[in-house]
Amino acid sequence: MSEESAPGAARRITIAVDAMGGDNAPAEVVTGAVAAAAAFDIDVVLTGRSGQLQPLLTTQAPGGIPVAPGSANGTWPPGHPDQVRIVPADDSLAMDEGALASWRRPRSSAAIACQLVRRGQAEAVVSAGSTAGAVATARLRLRSLPGVMRPGLAVVLPTRPGPTLLVDAGAIADPKPEMLVAFAQLGVAYAQVAHDIGEPRVGLLSIGAEPGKGNRLARRAHELLAGAPPHGGLPIHFVGNVEGGDLLAGKADVIVTDGFTGNVALKVLEGAAAFAAEQTRATLTGSAAARFGALFQRRGLRELAARMDAETYGGAALLGLEGTVVIAHGASTAKGVTSACHLAADLARGRITEKIRERLGPGRDRHFLRRS
Repeated sequence: MSEESAPGAARRITIAVDAMGGDNAPAEVVTGAVAAAAAFDIDVVLTGRSGQLQPLLTTQAPGGIPVAPGSANGTWPPGHPDQVRIVPADDSLAMDEGALASWRRPRSSAAIACQLVRRGQAEAVVSAGSTAGAVATARLRLRSLPGVMRPGLAVVLPTRPGPTLLVDAGAIADPKPEMLVAFAQLGVAYAQVAHDIGEPRVGLLSIGAEPGKGNRLARRAHELLAGAPPHGGLPIHFVGNVEGGDLLAGKADVIVTDGFTGNVALKVLEGAAAFAAEQTRATLTGSAAARFGALFQRRGLRELAARMDAETYGGAALLGLEGTVVIAHGASTAKGVTSACHLAADLARGRITEKIRERLGPGRDRHFLRRS
C-alpha cells in the first residue's frame, strides 16, 4: 500500500504555480515556490518558459536558499526529483493586461496552471499575475460550481482577535443580490477551513447599520441574507449591516459586498495602513529620545508589522470554481509566494470546494444559476 493510500495518511497536495506572473517573476516566484515545497511538504509544478525556469530551479537549495551551480546542493530537492518540476508554457500574461488577455493568450503560464487543475494533475493554482487576467483565465479554464453565478475574491483583513474575510474584493463589479448570498456561503466555508471558525458571523457592507440603509443592491441583499438560504443551503449567521468604519473592528468574520465597493475599500485600507506606518516610523525616528523609547517596543512593533504585512496572508482566494485559486499580490517577493502556496495547500487539504458544495445545498443542481 502506498503512503498516499495508507489509512490516516495526509493527502499529497500538488500546487500549480504560474512562474511568469508578477512584477518579480520568475526569480522570486521560483524561490518562493521551492521554499514552500520544502517547508510544507507539497509538490509544486512551475508553469512557464523552461529556458528561464530551469537555471533558476537548479540553483536552489532546500528552503529556497540560492546556491552556486555545480555545488553539492545544485540539484534540488535531493532524493525528491519530482517534488518541484516544470511544465512548459509558451506565453504569459503581462501585468497591465486585463480580462481579454485570457482569450488572446490560451497558452499562457496562468492558463496552463489552470488546465493542470482541471485535468486533476494539481489541486490548486497560485499566480501573482494581473488580477483581472488571472480571474478571467480561471473562470475560462475552470467551471463554476453549480449554484455559483460568479466566483468571489476573498481577502483577509488583519483584525483582532481573529481575521476578517472580505468577499468580493474585485472579481465582479456589478453583481446581482443573489450573488452576495453565494459570496456569504463562500466566505463561511473559507473561514471554517482556513481559520477554524465554527459559525462565522456574516455582515453586509453598507452605509448604515439599519436594514433599510444602502442602495437597491444592498437592501435586497439584506433581505435575502436575513431569510432562509435558497435551495436547501446551510444556515448563515447573518449579523446585519456593517459600515466602512467596521471593516477592522472585528464585528463580523465575513463581510460581503460587490467587487467594486470591496476593491475600493481594500485599496483605502492599504493606503491608510501605509500612511500610518510611514507616520509611525517618522515619529519613532524623529529624535534621540524617540529612538531610545522605540528600543523597548521592538517586539510589539515587529508583531504589528508582521500582522499588517500583506505577504503574510498569501493573497486573495478566488472561490466558487471547480478548483482552488490563490492570487498573490503583484509585487510579491519570495515570502509572499511561499505564503500563497501555503494558503492554497491549506484550502486544498481542507477540501474547500467540497465545503462550498455542502453549504450551497442539495437543490443547487436543480436550480443552477447561470453565469451572466
